[in-house]
Amino acid sequence: MNNDSYLTVATPGEGNFTEKRSRFLAFALHVENEDEAKQHLAELRKKYYDARHVCYAYALGPDGAQTRSNDDGEPSGSAGKPLLGQLRSFGVTFTLVAVVRYFGGVKLGTGGLAVAYKTAAAEALAAATLEERLVMATFRISVPYADADAVLRHCREEEAAVTDRQYSATDMLLTISVRQGSCERLKERIGRIFSVKFCREE
Repeated sequence: MNNDSYLTVATPGEGNFTEKRSRFLAFALHVENEDEAKQHLAELRKKYYDARHVCYAYALGPDGAQTRSNDDGEPSGSAGKPLLGQLRSFGVTFTLVAVVRYFGGVKLGTGGLAVAYKTAAAEALAAATLEERLVMATFRISVPYADADAVLRHCREEEAAVTDRQYSATDMLLTISVRQGSCERLKERIGRIFSVKFCREE
């Protein structure tokens, strides 16, 4: 994986694992932020209101560095940690994995629980469709009409997209979106056209 792309869930996946009559229902979902993760968790708790535990882990940010996990009353480290481990194992970010547990009357012990949560999470992630997404960078420039073609050629060569165009009497104001890894190189190339002005970021 490049440092300007990441893997995430495109379509949700579900898993269903039973161990000593305890049922583990797992869900893998794409989330853009913490609020979205909390919203999904609230919906799961409402839907499975009679379940003993709703444990979860999520990873956010293009590098997956922002993480949170919760054992929801299970023994410490027996649920949230294995779930987070599966997110790492699948290499996904902007992803929530939640497991609803219905207690079957037989205690599984910390080790047994960890294996059960891990297995259920792996099932849900394996059932989900994963996709690679690019981390994009955006900047704006002002260029006289006479030099616009040269700028657009550089954009095509770096596979950049012009996402907005505005016109004045003398110049075009272009908003350019390009994958992060190519941004500095494209800026340098465009910067060699002396008439180009880079707009300050708001």
